Amino acid sequence: MERQVCLSDGRKVPCIGQGTWFLGEHRDRFIREQEALTAGIDAGMTLLDTAEMYGNEEMVGAAIRGLRDRVFLVTKVLPGNASRTGTKEACERSLNRLKTDYVDLFLLHWGGPHPIEDTVASMVELQQEGKIKAWGVSNMDVPEMERFYAVPGGASCAANQILYNLAHRGVEYDLLPWCRERHLPVMAYSPADEGRLSRNPVLMGIAQKHEATPVQIALAWIMRRPGMIAIPKAGSVTHVQENYRSLSIELTAEDVNLLDEAFPPPVSKVHLDSW
Repeated sequence: MERQVCLSDGRKVPCIGQGTWFLGEHRDRFIREQEALTAGIDAGMTLLDTAEMYGNEEMVGAAIRGLRDRVFLVTKVLPGNASRTGTKEACERSLNRLKTDYVDLFLLHWGGPHPIEDTVASMVELQQEGKIKAWGVSNMDVPEMERFYAVPGGASCAANQILYNLAHRGVEYDLLPWCRERHLPVMAYSPADEGRLSRNPVLMGIAQKHEATPVQIALAWIMRRPGMIAIPKAGSVTHVQENYRSLSIELTAEDVNLLDEAFPPPVSKVHLDSW
């Protein structure tokens, strides 16, 4: 896959990966969902995102068995577990469920009750121990990011994963510029707004012009930004293949203008959205 995002440690990841939230909840879909993840890896969507909160790390671990060296694996620690010792204990539990020796990126899922100095110190130690290759955060706005960068080791944060799509553009006002200035990659979850964007008439019109689907247009719109990684979820091989084909779509200036009219960018500070 040619379109990649470079992390601070020099590693490159695809600008489209695979989200797994809500996957693995129904045992009768396990095989189909594992096949979807495997198909995505084969296509080049080798970044897989999970979390201890999702309750599906075992399923993700089973899907990547035999493929671990091809996968950029992301998981997350719950804020309530992110204490000085709890962060490391949560990582160990995730490693056991995923049946792997390390994760490529370990994220704090959102801000919580424990001092960020303790969370960061644990993340750095996990790196030194080889349990994680990099650490980052999720659902963090500019004030939280500045607090992280101010503590010892905080500037080694490798990514910020946030809710970002056409219907949720508030981060464009200040958070995306903040991250771009620091060359901090951003991972966009729910890039199709949980499927709601597929029914938008403007997206449908642009999709028709490109012989594509509205979801593919929504993904292409996100990935046109440097340093942006989209992590759509797909529970079937067909859906995975649809997501992958969004890489070949080049939106025109007219397309972008139409989308700006339908989904106006922010003109002032907006509270960070999250699910």
